Amino acid sequence: MTAALALPDTTAAAEDLLADLAAGLRQGRVVPYLGAGLAQTLTPGAVSPAPATPEALADFFAGKVALPRRAKGNAWASAQHIESYKHRSTLSAWMAEAFQAPVAPTALHAHLAGLGLPLIVDTWYDGAMRAALAAQGGNWGEVQGISRAGIGEDRWYRFYDAEGAEVGRDAAAGWTTLLYKPHGGAVPARNFLISDADYVEVLTEIDIQTPIPEVVKDRRRDRGFLFLGCRFHDQLLRTYARQVTKRSGSTHYAVVDPEGLTRNEVRFLAAQGVTPIALPLERAAAILTQAA
Repeated sequence: MTAALALPDTTAAAEDLLADLAAGLRQGRVVPYLGAGLAQTLTPGAVSPAPATPEALADFFAGKVALPRRAKGNAWASAQHIESYKHRSTLSAWMAEAFQAPVAPTALHAHLAGLGLPLIVDTWYDGAMRAALAAQGGNWGEVQGISRAGIGEDRWYRFYDAEGAEVGRDAAAGWTTLLYKPHGGAVPARNFLISDADYVEVLTEIDIQTPIPEVVKDRRRDRGFLFLGCRFHDQLLRTYARQVTKRSGSTHYAVVDPEGLTRNEVRFLAAQGVTPIALPLERAAAILTQAA
């Protein structure tokens, strides 16, 4: 797969590039986009207290109920089966159970929390990034994507302050740092976009950007993105990455393992103009947290 990727020529070149991106983070010119695998990868040897990947979440569901073959290994399809045959309340309860145990922030989470970044995108359901921001203090808040199933409201997201209280969208304008969790999160209010039905409505509107908060659109403008701990082997993950970064800066980067990329991932990175940085995530995190 590596032949189709425009990789930095050497490891040293990749490390230099990442050091430049660390400077961009400190200056607020780069938005970190955190994937599901971040916390687990950066705590080697530790057993994650919560599912750390979509595949692990699918396995969690498989331990709860017999799944049809088409749903096995696919978190979204598994969730849809549960919602269809066990009711939405069961799916929500099992999601809350899966992510009940707190996931400890890593050194990278803590570093990002201390930078006063305008925008951090976190695409997994655990609360590690929120916990890191809370530990740092400061002026920050969060916006989460929500399921529209049964809420009786024409809303796509909800805002929460640093204490976890729901607030109006106008409050976000005054936050130094905005944490954006497009798929929802276990804390503070158990918002979960997870089943196929949840995403059907979002995906019908996301190309015109309706489900993306205006404050996110404002803060991504003219900024590049740095993907950390992300995979793009699933169409849903690719769609969200494409739409969240839409109309932002023109240059984006992703820390990747080039040998582990699927053909679709290679095509996605090329089509989106994402420069891949072939470094182990642990090494990349060390550079980002140590560069001054």
